[in-house]
Amino acid sequence: MPKKTILQKFFEPSSVAVIGASTRPGKVGHDILRNMLSSGFEGAVYPVNPRAAEILGVKCYPSVSEINGPVDLAVVVVPAPVVVPVVEECGAKGVEAAVVISAGFKEAGPEGVERERQLAETAHRLGIRVIGPNCLGVMATGNGLNTTFAVGFPKRGTVSLMSQSGALATAIIDWSIQHGVGYSKFVSFGNGVDVGVVDLLRAWEDDPETTVIVGYVEGLPNGPEFMDVARRVCAKKPVVVMKSGSTQAGARAVSSHTGSLAGSEQAYEAAFLQSGVIRAHSMEELFDLAVAFAYQQVPRGARVGIVTNAGGPGIMATDAVERADLELAGLDPSTVATLHTRLPEAANFYNPVDVLGDAEADRYTFGAETLLADPNVDAVVAVVTPQAMTEPHETAKGLARAASASDKPVLSCFMGGQAMAEAMEYLNSRQVPNYLFPERAVQALAAMVGYGRWREEPPDDPPSFPFDEQAVRPIFARARAEGRVNLGEIEAREVLRAYHIKVPESRVAETAEQAEKHASEIGFPVVMKIISPDILHKSDIGGVRVGIRDRQQAIDAYDLMMLRVRRYAPNAALRGVAVQQMIQGGREVIIGSTRDPQFGPLVMFGLGGIYVEVLNDVSFRVAPFGERHARRMIEEIRSAPLLHGARGESPCDIDAIVHSLLVVSQMVTDLPEIVEMDVNPLRVGDPGAGVVALDARITIAEE
Repeated sequence: MPKKTILQKFFEPSSVAVIGASTRPGKVGHDILRNMLSSGFEGAVYPVNPRAAEILGVKCYPSVSEINGPVDLAVVVVPAPVVVPVVEECGAKGVEAAVVISAGFKEAGPEGVERERQLAETAHRLGIRVIGPNCLGVMATGNGLNTTFAVGFPKRGTVSLMSQSGALATAIIDWSIQHGVGYSKFVSFGNGVDVGVVDLLRAWEDDPETTVIVGYVEGLPNGPEFMDVARRVCAKKPVVVMKSGSTQAGARAVSSHTGSLAGSEQAYEAAFLQSGVIRAHSMEELFDLAVAFAYQQVPRGARVGIVTNAGGPGIMATDAVERADLELAGLDPSTVATLHTRLPEAANFYNPVDVLGDAEADRYTFGAETLLADPNVDAVVAVVTPQAMTEPHETAKGLARAASASDKPVLSCFMGGQAMAEAMEYLNSRQVPNYLFPERAVQALAAMVGYGRWREEPPDDPPSFPFDEQAVRPIFARARAEGRVNLGEIEAREVLRAYHIKVPESRVAETAEQAEKHASEIGFPVVMKIISPDILHKSDIGGVRVGIRDRQQAIDAYDLMMLRVRRYAPNAALRGVAVQQMIQGGREVIIGSTRDPQFGPLVMFGLGGIYVEVLNDVSFRVAPFGERHARRMIEEIRSAPLLHGARGESPCDIDAIVHSLLVVSQMVTDLPEIVEMDVNPLRVGDPGAGVVALDARITIAEE
């Protein structure tokens, strides 16, 4: 037998020491030991308590060092101040894996932060992997391992669950037991001092007992590593994650709960999308998706067949299909002909197939089987309501037989309560996911279709563009030498020019006479903008003039602009006025970037003007990304039809926008000094005309 890895010892230990086992029922150390002894674990269990000879009929040891024989896994349930000495003793014993249940670490304030730092340092020095602290523990249903203090033990299944919240995990387990949903492995990792989301993804990536990975997380400390690993794992099996703390108030709650640093909502949404992770936005949705992926195969396409015994719910399901961007399948003529052979004339023979409210089990089953046999149908949503003639249990049996005989997914919606309870229980036992309402069934199916599409897509590798690094570094160095983090417009334009992003011809004027001269040489009309690293929004104080058409207007604009700036921003450092070629026509878009604390550079796209400022009509991706995601960023904004030429207007150069997004993606990856930037507006011409960056703002990090 091959030697177990350290992470395998968390799930497949031959021996477990419960350090801090208690003789008193109701204490955490007592309940964990009781669970270990009652869940069917066949390995050795060693209670450790210096003040007890035996607990629950099992010999107790005064310390882990006095246990005869090796210990694969230590479960630590002692007061926080003595956790580190206990881990030291585990290291001396040769223990390589420890679950630290104890609380009182970084979630408890500054003293706890230092205690957690010592725990991390000690474990790393001794080569011990740690789950926790401040966690519920670990379960593995395949061998009866239960190191938690949860009530109950779920049945065996193929879903592996990780949760940063122990309390939430107990609710999930209790729900699973009530509904008969099985799990393979379960980990509550709490503060995640060592083993975290990425480690568990790696551990379950090739685990034959895990077909679906489900997680509840409050933060991801290393976003790029998570994306790399998740992308690889999702190519093999679905990963469903609920990320909480997405609002500002929620983010503060995360910090006070586990000490995690919450990243921006946009970054998490983009990272999950790019990695293939299916995001659940509620616990209900998390359960729905977990069951769907665990019980049914991923559909080959998005064409949905609906079978129902009631018109209203069938319409509800049809509406849900359309809203979910799925396709209501057009039935093959042979399918319609087959349905006519056994359904009443009053039935609906086209999708959705309505077998009518007086349908008994055999008629309903016939309708489902016929739909599943149609080559134009990729998945079936089966809706049943409890009417006087309905046979819920027998209908469930027939539907389960039809589902097991098909290679297409079947999701059921047996609507009701008491009358449907037995049928629902049967469906779950036969791994046909059931939902109380059609919308939930369709939403789960849509997630399965989306995952299938993602898995079939080729890699979206970011391209590489040449750039002049030697032109950029001196700009950053000069700004820092002057104590600045905001680059002036001229400096920002030079950075864009180094990446071959086209900018208008522009010259700096330090007097009204120079402004007149430069404007004449560039050619009217021109734009004039104040140059000051201290003024980010120039138009707010009258620092921008457009459409200057002659020499006198250039002189007047310069004088008025300088007057306004001195009045409204008297302390701003003025470097003159930029006289710039005026680019006319086309549409204005914005490309921006900010640096997320978890995932690094995050690129934004949207239309300029009110679309970004008022409507917040923008899309995001974590850089770097490839062409497919650049194009999707454009299509995801609500105002995308305007770029394609809605209502008779000419379309824009979409390819040039894509190119610009990819260049900015590379720029903010190449130059980690950039913490924030806006190219706004980026003027987009007709197809083939390209783009011009009319203005830019760049903020760099302090050294």
